[in-house]
Parts: sequence; structure tokens; C-alpha cells
Amino acid sequence: MNWLRNYPKQNYHRTPHQVMTSAVGKNATGLVAATFTPLTSKGEINLAEIGPYVDYLLEQQGVKSIFVNGTTGEGMSLTVEERKLLAAEWCNKAKYKMDNVIVHVGCLSLKDSQELARHAGEIGADGIAVISPSFFKPATADALKQFLQEVAAVAPAVPFYYYHIPAVTGVHLQSRDVLEGIEALIPSFRGLKFSGSDLMDFGQCVSYSPPHWSLLYGMDEQLIGALAMGANGAVGSTYNYLGSRVNKLMSAFNEGDLPMARTIQFQVQDILCYAMDLGFDLAVNKQLMSVVSGLVLGPPRLPLLLCPLPKANSIAQRLQQVLGVQ
Repeated sequence: MNWLRNYPKQNYHRTPHQVMTSAVGKNATGLVAATFTPLTSKGEINLAEIGPYVDYLLEQQGVKSIFVNGTTGEGMSLTVEERKLLAAEWCNKAKYKMDNVIVHVGCLSLKDSQELARHAGEIGADGIAVISPSFFKPATADALKQFLQEVAAVAPAVPFYYYHIPAVTGVHLQSRDVLEGIEALIPSFRGLKFSGSDLMDFGQCVSYSPPHWSLLYGMDEQLIGALAMGANGAVGSTYNYLGSRVNKLMSAFNEGDLPMARTIQFQVQDILCYAMDLGFDLAVNKQLMSVVSGLVLGPPRLPLLLCPLPKANSIAQRLQQVLGVQ
């Protein structure tokens, strides 16, 4: 397999000039794969699989941006040190190949989030994203904005994204309220990863946003609705193995070919409905990615349990049937 080459390690610590200019750099647009974290059979991080993973996304899926250590990456189940090691290796292997490496740095602890944000800036991440704390939850949008501000302040040159995922955090504040006046608090603020089903709230975010922000949608099964609302791109787990097909969806939408865009969206929905009927969680999704890609991603970390291989194989077969691929 030609993607198993070893690439020389690079030094990605930023120069003072880079630090001063990076936050006004390129926007995150298009498809962004929310990456799985490769683990060994014993549940330890497996950095050796990251290089092949990057090349698979580029060569097989046409996906040029990644979102690491997030929900799909089991970020909240990893230690701070593990997240640093992973972020550094993703940046090392993806820099000068991919358009964007966005590192999720959110934690329950403000201090841990700041440590990860500072580190992401040092390794040359193209952006950082922060989820809301979900044990002691912010009661108001202002409380959440203060938390985000404190994290962003330690890496002021790195583009900053708020990561909204209420089904996981239990924080159901309107994203539009969080965005209100946020750039005055966080000058490096560059957008939103919106992983929620409320398209009205998302549309209000798009309506409020200036042109230099990126509004990235995170519900793969209804991407076309978000594109109609004005999404700049999408972040999702299925783009790890459906990226090439969903790239065609986005191209069709942008060219005004709505029938084709709908056809592809319905195909994605068909696959996900089939998977959900069998029971579809992160563990199943991770095993499915291993089956489809040939990468060795290992098990999920407890308390998630390893997916039985026949279940992943069944979903992979459905994917092949729906998309007409071998």
C-alpha cells in the first residue's frame, strides 16, 4: 500500500510572524472529516496509523480538512497528554497536505482547555474548537462566552470555533445568542461547528455571521438543508468513508443541480437509517471505518464496547449496495 511511506518529521512551531498573522488566514470550508482516534488492541493511542489515515482521506475520499480529538475522536475519553500527542501527530502528518487541521481543545476544566489551546498554537494547528462544559453547565450564553473567551485568550493568533453539540453536552443554549458580540470578546473568533438539528437556530447564525466566519454543519444526514441555509461546509464522521460521494453532493448543490444533491443526500440517509436500525454508535462507526478503509483503528475506549465485526460488515455491505461500489 503506497500510503504506508514514512514522511520526515517537521518542526511546526510558529515563528513570531506566523503567530501574528495566522488568525486572519484561510477559512475552513468544504468537507471536514471528524477523525477517529487510532488505538491499539490494548486501548493505547496508535500514532503510527495517523500518516496512512491522512493519505487515505486525501487519496480515496478527496477530503482536505480534518477535525481532531472531537466527539468522533473520543476526545473527552483521552488524557490531556494523549490529546497533545495526537494533535501534534495530526499536524505533523497533515501540514502542507491538507487545508485545515482544527483541533478540539474543549474540556470540563478551564485550565485543561487552556493548556490544550496553548499547545495547539505551538504545533501549528489551523484552528481550535471548544465544546461547552457539560458537568457544571453554563446557565446563560454570557457564562459560556466567558469560558470560551478565557480559552481563546491563551492562543490569540489561532482561529477559534465554538462547537455546538447539545445532544451530547445537554447545553441547549441558542447558538445565535452565543455568537452575539463574540468577536468583541474573542478577536480570533472565526466560526461555528453546529452539530444540532435546529435549522432555524443555524439559519439565524448564518444570518448574523460576517463573511470571514465559517459556518460548518455537523449533522451528516441533513447536510443539504444546512447548505440551503448558507453553510460554508460540514464536519462529520461519515465523511471519513463517504467523503467522495458527499463532495459530489456539495458540488451538485453549488451548481444548482438539486435533484442530484437530493439523490446523494437520500443515499446517505439510507445508509444511516440501516445502521441505526442495527444500533449505530461511535463504536460501530469506528469499526465501520476500519472495514471500509482498511485502516487499523482499534477498539473504542471504555465505557464504549467494541462493535461485533458482523454488524460493521453488514453496514459496509449496505454502503456498497447503495452507492454501487465494490
